[in-house]
Amino acid sequence: MDEYAPILGKEYLALFALLVFARSMDFLSTWIATPNLVLEGNPFAKKMGWKWGVLLNVVVVILLAQWPLSAIVIATASVMVAARNFQSAWLMRSLGEELYRNWHGERILETPLALYLFCLAGNTLLTAGVGGALMYFGGMRLVPLAIGMGVVSYAVAVAFYTLLSVWRLRRASRKI
Repeated sequence: MDEYAPILGKEYLALFALLVFARSMDFLSTWIATPNLVLEGNPFAKKMGWKWGVLLNVVVVILLAQWPLSAIVIATASVMVAARNFQSAWLMRSLGEELYRNWHGERILETPLALYLFCLAGNTLLTAGVGGALMYFGGMRLVPLAIGMGVVSYAVAVAFYTLLSVWRLRRASRKI
């Protein structure tokens, strides 16, 4: 697991290309869904904006491509985030960022919290279960382990940022 890919070596360049593709898909899907970052769930990414976000990701990609495990974990989580973004991007774009946020927030507030949390747990735990199975049954082989870790990381991120969003939404609705 302590593998290292020398900079500009064949493995480094392959991991670099994988990371560039995965991070680009995450950025593209986010831009299509929320060009003004109104719907961005990560408060740090939202605060950085596009210019600083791209710059930080260029540095991250250059550095992470040296470590195969980390590179595959990040690439896996990134393409899963992109797939999730693309799933609803058409609706976000057609309604507009503000209208979609308001519409989605209203749906969440109209849903019993226990039901919403149960469905979120079902989504994230089932997804994490697939990642956990890859990690367990893949043994200590690098690629299945890293992909499994990426899937679990994605599930944790979805749970965390969704709960953060719901908490902020419910707190704001109590003030009104």
